[in-house]
Amino acid sequence: MLTPSRPASKSNDVRRTRPAAPRTPRRGADSQQTLDFHGAPANPALGTEVHAVIYCDAPVALPAHRMIAAAFDASMVLIAVGLFLGIFFLSGGMLMLSKENAPFLIAVAVLLGLFYRFLWVLGNGETPGMRFAGLRLVNFDGRSPDRDQRAFRQVSSLLSFLSAGLGLVWALVDEESLAWHDHISKTFPTPG
Repeated sequence: MLTPSRPASKSNDVRRTRPAAPRTPRRGADSQQTLDFHGAPANPALGTEVHAVIYCDAPVALPAHRMIAAAFDASMVLIAVGLFLGIFFLSGGMLMLSKENAPFLIAVAVLLGLFYRFLWVLGNGETPGMRFAGLRLVNFDGRSPDRDQRAFRQVSSLLSFLSAGLGLVWALVDEESLAWHDHISKTFPTPG
C-alpha cells in the first residue's frame, strides 16, 4: 500500500509560531527593596490650621520695640546725612533746595541708609538701634544667623518696605508677629 508522502522539510521553511504570552515580572529576593508608586500620599489631607514655623522658644520682639530700634537707626542715618552736608558746606559747596536737587538728596540719604544696614551685615552684629532696644537677631532654630542669612534678610526687607510698607504692617496681623522679611529670611528679632 502506498501512503502519501510528505515533502521533505527544508532549512528555509518558515515555522509557524504562536504569539508569546506576556511576561510576568520576576519577583526579587526578599532582601531587595521595592518602590511603592501607588501608596498613600505623605499628607493625605490638608489641615486648615497654620502650623508655626519657628522651632525655638525665643519670643518675637514686639512691634513697638522694633519701631524703637528702627527710629534709632534712622536717626543715625540722619546724623550721617547731616555730617555729609556739613562737610559739603565747609568745603565751599552751595546747596539750594529745589526740585532739581531734591532727588539727589533723597538718593544720598537712601544710599547712606543702605550702606549703614549692610555695614552691620558684614560685621555680623546687631545695629546700634537693636542694641539700644535690647534686641538680638536669631533664626528659626534659635541660633545667631550667619552673614548670608543677614544679607538675605536685608534684601528681603527692601521688598517689605518697597511694597508700600505692607510687608512691615503684616507683623501687626500675623499670628507670630512676623513681617514679610522675617518669614522670607527665616530670622527675627527677639528680646535679650
